[in-house]
Amino acid sequence: MIAILQRVSEARVTVLGDTVGEIGAGLLVLACVEHGDSELECDKMLSKLLKLRIFNDEAGKMNHSVQNLDGRGTVGDLLLVSQFTLAADVRAGNRPGFTGAAKPDEGRRLYDYFVAQARLLHPVVQTGHYQTEMRVHLVNDGPVTLPLRIAPAPQLLLKK
Repeated sequence: MIAILQRVSEARVTVLGDTVGEIGAGLLVLACVEHGDSELECDKMLSKLLKLRIFNDEAGKMNHSVQNLDGRGTVGDLLLVSQFTLAADVRAGNRPGFTGAAKPDEGRRLYDYFVAQARLLHPVVQTGHYQTEMRVHLVNDGPVTLPLRIAPAPQLLLKK
């Protein structure tokens, strides 16, 4: 699973001009399910992004997570947006290839799982729409933008 995390003071997603997800201070997460991912990679990604200390303390040092923005228990918001293009392969030619992304049905299943788990673990979770043309508007705070990747676990081949 691949994600781009952006620390934001605000962000929203629109579809055909209508706002479908909107947050204040927190994290905008662009997420891509890769071929071979499972619930395990989703869980690892969610755990990492919830605990990642990328919000400043009083001294300006990145010491707080989205679960505790200011060290006083203030919880930040999450905006989760599916973005299969993060799996783009641009090594050859001039047109990106997307064979590394999960097939649409599997991507949707795991993205929905990722969102459901986030909602169980975090109080404010907004989303975009899966497999839809969206506009993402954000005010990047810092700016702080971090790439994360949880590689798919190796598949064990069992001989019969």
